[in-house]
Amino acid sequence: MKKTILNIAIFASGNGTNAQAIIDFFKGNKNVNTKCVYSNNIDAFVLTRAKNAGIPTHTFTRDEFYKSQTVSNHLANEKIDLIILAGFMWLIPAQLVNSYTILNIHPALLPNYGGKGMYGHFVHEAIIKNKETESGITIHYVNKEYDKGSIILQEKCLVLPTDSADDLASKIHKLEHQHYPSTISKVVEKLLS
Repeated sequence: MKKTILNIAIFASGNGTNAQAIIDFFKGNKNVNTKCVYSNNIDAFVLTRAKNAGIPTHTFTRDEFYKSQTVSNHLANEKIDLIILAGFMWLIPAQLVNSYTILNIHPALLPNYGGKGMYGHFVHEAIIKNKETESGITIHYVNKEYDKGSIILQEKCLVLPTDSADDLASKIHKLEHQHYPSTISKVVEKLLS
């Protein structure tokens, strides 16, 4: 029987503004059920955001993620169809990459400024330091390497000579919140078709 509802899991490590944008976008959507927010950080504010939205949360340790079946069993029990990374900092284990469709958003125009250690402010600071004239976001599928999966969408913004890393971060957040939920929605439509 054809699926009509997709269960999504959001993985996040920090504040969770992208997670919030996704939760808000899909609230009341009859085709998407945000089943759970997962985090490797028990103090992450994203967990509070999820609880405020009535979404269950699940936290885990590095060993549970990489050396046991704890997370994969939880995903299976929740009948997850799609995993969304929204500021999740760990490399996804091969077992999950092989079992799920996983999307990520990166705060730069890949392949530039990607890879291990290139996230958040580190990216913006490098772009400013190198006097780049544009930056942007990349939404991509996740594979077994940091930031190397097939690109789904890139959106650009100008970097002004007067911009600080904080100014750039603000521009990037706007692009992320504008484009990530709608891009996820298009992937959901594909998976349900």
